[in-house]
Amino acid sequence: MAKHSAPPSRIVDNKKAPFQYFFEERFEAGIVLQGWEVKSLRAGKVQLTDGYVVLRQGELFTIGLQINPLGTASTHVQPEKARTRKLLMHKAEIRRLIGKVEQKGYTLVPTRLYWKDGKVKCEVALAKGKAEHDKRNTIADREGKREVERAMKHRLRGSS
Repeated sequence: MAKHSAPPSRIVDNKKAPFQYFFEERFEAGIVLQGWEVKSLRAGKVQLTDGYVVLRQGELFTIGLQINPLGTASTHVQPEKARTRKLLMHKAEIRRLIGKVEQKGYTLVPTRLYWKDGKVKCEVALAKGKAEHDKRNTIADREGKREVERAMKHRLRGSS
């Protein structure tokens, strides 16, 4: 009997990352969480924008990923909202990432958190930082698309 899995449901996206980085590749990683953190994720109390991934002794860790505790958190647990959390990936993938990250200008950025088969997954992107002129080009492209959408919307309204 084949196991049917629901499509991944989004928890949070890192909306700043595409503006600040060019993405080369994306990887899926599991994330080690405590019970109160899972409950907070279900409630949507998470911020990913300041997060980044570091390599330490052949393992991946997220830093700056903030999960805010719920007000109903247990009294015997001392929640630490910005603690370092371990990411889980296959050793071969990690070795490949180590080689790429050691190249000049590459970094690892968490781009989104989502549910997959009842587990929290973190999408990690191998990214290269954008220069200031690249960011200006991104803004210009975005503004151009908005202008086109406005013109199309205005034209559709005018014809009816």
